[in-house]
Amino acid sequence: MALWSRLRESTQTMQEQLNAKKNELKSGAFRDASMAICALVAAADGVVDPAERQRTAALIGANDVLANFPADDLRQRFNGYLAKLEADFEFGKVGVLQDVAKVKKKPAEARAVIQIGIVIGGADGHFDDHEKAVVREACYAVGLPPAEFDL
Repeated sequence: MALWSRLRESTQTMQEQLNAKKNELKSGAFRDASMAICALVAAADGVVDPAERQRTAALIGANDVLANFPADDLRQRFNGYLAKLEADFEFGKVGVLQDVAKVKKKPAEARAVIQIGIVIGGADGHFDDHEKAVVREACYAVGLPPAEFDL
């Protein structure tokens, strides 16, 4: 099977798993961690171009699980995390990963956050090494082994 087909199938499976748990994923910590990982993936290479920002924002708005939260609130949080990462990527990443770690004590939320990061990263058909690296770091932040997600 071609790499693109495997990636697409994997992200579709993860999105289906997320949708099945949609009613359990309503906490503020989950909301914050989800927006934090979306920003990390969007800025994974240290630069966020306007097209990437727009594409990620559109994916957030279209995600059924994230529909549990007001779109304006999600947009504000996502943009806030991006601003931290754009100001100083390495320093900002430390703070953003701290917000990802807020779901560490709830394994279902932690897995869902990682899955959202993978879905966002793979949405363009290419889950690159920078994106994989920040999702791996997020795995460590929430106490999950990256191997569980083939990272």
